[in-house]
Amino acid sequence: MSVTSEATTTWSGSLFEGSGTVAPGSGIGTFPVNWKARSEGSESTTTPEELIAAAHSSCFSMALSNALAQNGTPPESVEATAAVTFVPGTGITGSHLTVNATVPGLDAEKFAEIAEGAKAGCPVSQALAGIEITLDATLS
Repeated sequence: MSVTSEATTTWSGSLFEGSGTVAPGSGIGTFPVNWKARSEGSESTTTPEELIAAAHSSCFSMALSNALAQNGTPPESVEATAAVTFVPGTGITGSHLTVNATVPGLDAEKFAEIAEGAKAGCPVSQALAGIEITLDATLS
């Protein structure tokens, strides 16, 4: 079974002066987007990179939780952040994953190994194969 996810963006105006909104197909909301936020950062307007970061952190968390369970050491908790870097004129240059997890019965070395495998196996990581993906993994 395959699942297709959608989002729709409505844009008005040129790249630099225009703006728009993006609405995920799930109906969770409508979010503003514009070039200024993308190129300079913003705390109130999303960017394509922020949406990619959300996808990457959630996919990696799921992949890591699954890998830990398959190892016989299911996590009590996993908190992952993805920081996606955009350089105007260049594009998306990388995604840095930071994860902190509570996993009873697992040492830091094995956790790092499993986390690296989850990073490589995560479907969003695979979709981002054209950029550098780094990882900092810590056990609580």
